[in-house]
Amino acid sequence: MNHPIIPIAVQAASRERKRQGPKGRRASPQGLQQVRELLGQASRQRDLLIEHLHKIQDCFGHLSADHLAALAEEMKLPQTAVYEVATFYHHFDVVKEGQAAPAPLTVRVCDGLSCEMAGAQSLLARLPALLGRDVRVIPAPCIGRCEQAPAAVIGQHPIACATVEKVTQAVQAGQTRHEPAPYIEMAAYVADGGYQLLKDCVEGRCDVESVLKTMEGSGLRGLGGAGFPAGRKWRIVRAEAGPRLMAVNIDEGEPGTFKDRHYLERDPHRFLEGMLIAAWAVGIERIYVYLRDEYHGCRALLEKEIARLQAHPPMAHMPNIELRRGAGAYICGEESAMIESIEGKRGMPRLRPPYVAQVGLFGRPTLEHNFETLFWVREILEKGGEWFASHGRHGRKGLRSFSVSGRVKQPGVKLAPAGITIQELIDEYCSGMQNGHRFYGYLPGGASGGILPAQMNDIPLDFDTLQPHGCFIGSAAVIVLSDQDSATAAARNMMKFFQHESCGQCTPCRVGTAKAVSLMDRPKWDLALLADLSRVMRDASICGLGQAAPNPMDCVIKYFPQELA
Repeated sequence: MNHPIIPIAVQAASRERKRQGPKGRRASPQGLQQVRELLGQASRQRDLLIEHLHKIQDCFGHLSADHLAALAEEMKLPQTAVYEVATFYHHFDVVKEGQAAPAPLTVRVCDGLSCEMAGAQSLLARLPALLGRDVRVIPAPCIGRCEQAPAAVIGQHPIACATVEKVTQAVQAGQTRHEPAPYIEMAAYVADGGYQLLKDCVEGRCDVESVLKTMEGSGLRGLGGAGFPAGRKWRIVRAEAGPRLMAVNIDEGEPGTFKDRHYLERDPHRFLEGMLIAAWAVGIERIYVYLRDEYHGCRALLEKEIARLQAHPPMAHMPNIELRRGAGAYICGEESAMIESIEGKRGMPRLRPPYVAQVGLFGRPTLEHNFETLFWVREILEKGGEWFASHGRHGRKGLRSFSVSGRVKQPGVKLAPAGITIQELIDEYCSGMQNGHRFYGYLPGGASGGILPAQMNDIPLDFDTLQPHGCFIGSAAVIVLSDQDSATAAARNMMKFFQHESCGQCTPCRVGTAKAVSLMDRPKWDLALLADLSRVMRDASICGLGQAAPNPMDCVIKYFPQELA
C-alpha cells in the first residue's frame, strides 16, 4: 500500500533499491565470483556460515570487507550477521576497509601456563625480528599441546618443544600444513574386531535396555568436565520425542588438556564406534562432531575416516555425520555455546532451562557428549560395567585419563585409577619431578580447577573429592608447579586467559575478569575487593567460565598467603 504522504516516485525508488540487494556494502563482481567459486556446489544454508568463512580465510589468509559482503549476498544473510560471527572468533582475521591485510604467514606461540613455564615469552620476544615482516608472530591461548611445551603453530603446522631454531627452520622450509601421524585406519580396526559390537546392537544380539544398564553400572561420567553420568544422559534424551540429534564436543580448550587429541590421533574408530552405539541406543538421526580448529591433523584424519565409514557403513540407516570446525573460542567448549556455533552463530552460552537434552541443536532434543566419554563405550560394553568400575583407589571407581604437564620428567596422558593422589601420579606415572625442581603446587583441573599446595598431596583426584577445597577435577588437566614457579603468577596467567576468552555476553564475566586482571597485576592485592568480585562473578555469571574464573585467584589467597605477604 502506498503511503499517503510520501510521493509515489520516491516509494518506487525505495522498492527498487530493496530489490537490488540488502543494505550495506555491495560486493564487487570479482569478490562475488571468488566466493562463488570457493563455495562451489556446497549448500548455502545458515548453519554453514562458519564453514564458509573458513574457506575464505584459508584461501586468502584473511576476511576482507568485499568477501564478507559477497558471502552475505550469496547466503542471503544480513551483513551484520556475517560480520558479528566473523569478528567473534579469534582465528578469523577480519580486515576492514582501508586496513592492511595481515602478513601471509602467522606463527602462533602458545602462552598458556605450561608453555609460559617452558619459555614461551622468550620465543615471542625473539621470533619477530628473526622471521621478518612477511611472518606475523602472535601469542595464542592454550593450543592443546601442553606435554610438548613450549608449543607453536606455523600456519597449521604444530612445532613440539619449540625453539627459535626449530621455528625458523620450519618457516624457511615452508612447513605450514599438518599431516596426521600413522594411526589405526578403518581396515585395521575392523580386522581387529572393530564395529562388531555395533553390528550386534543393530542386528538384535544386544538390546537397548541391557546396553543402558551396563553403561549405568559402569559409573562412567562425562569426561569433558561436567561429570554427568553417561548412561543416565542416554535415558533422558531417549525419552524425549524425536527427531533427536547428537553433538560431540572435541573442542578441549581448557588449558592443560590434551587427552582427546592424544586418543583421536591414535585410534579414531574406537571413538566413532562408541558414538554410533550411543546414536543407536538413543535413536539419533543426525550427528555433529565439533572439532577445535587447532587440531588440523585430527581434522584431516577424521575427514578421511568418516568418508570411509560412510562409504562402507557398518550399520543400516547409519546417521549422517557432519564434521564442524571450531574457530578459536574456548567458550565453545560449553555445550550450549558449542551448539550455537554449530548453528553458524556466535558461541554464546544459552540460559537454562530448557536444557540441551530437551531443546538443543536446531530446537531438537540433543545428546551432547565429550570425545573421551564415547571412546570408552566399546570397551565398557565388551568387558562389562563392573570391569570399568573395578578400577580406582582410595574408595573411588573407574579410570581417568590425566593430561599431565608442567615440571614433571615425563608429561603426557596418563591412564590411571580414579582417586589416585597427585603424589602417586607424579611418582608412579611421571617418573618424578624434573631435575632441580621440588614439588610446590598443582592445578588439578586446568585453568578453572583451582590451585593447591604440595602439602595437600593426598587428596583423591576424582569427581566430588576436590570441591570441599574450592577446586574440581574437570577434564583432569593436571599442571604441576615447582619451587621455581609462583602460584600467584599461575593464577594471573589463568585470569588473563579468562579475560581473553570471555564471550562478553554477561557483565559479571566480561567486566569481572578484566577487573580481576588489573587488581592481580598490582604489587599488593586488595583482598577484600577481590573477594567481593569473586562472589559477584560466581553468583551472577551465565555460564561456567565466569563462575569458575575466580578459582585460581581464591586458591592463592587461601593456600599461598606467603606469596601475598
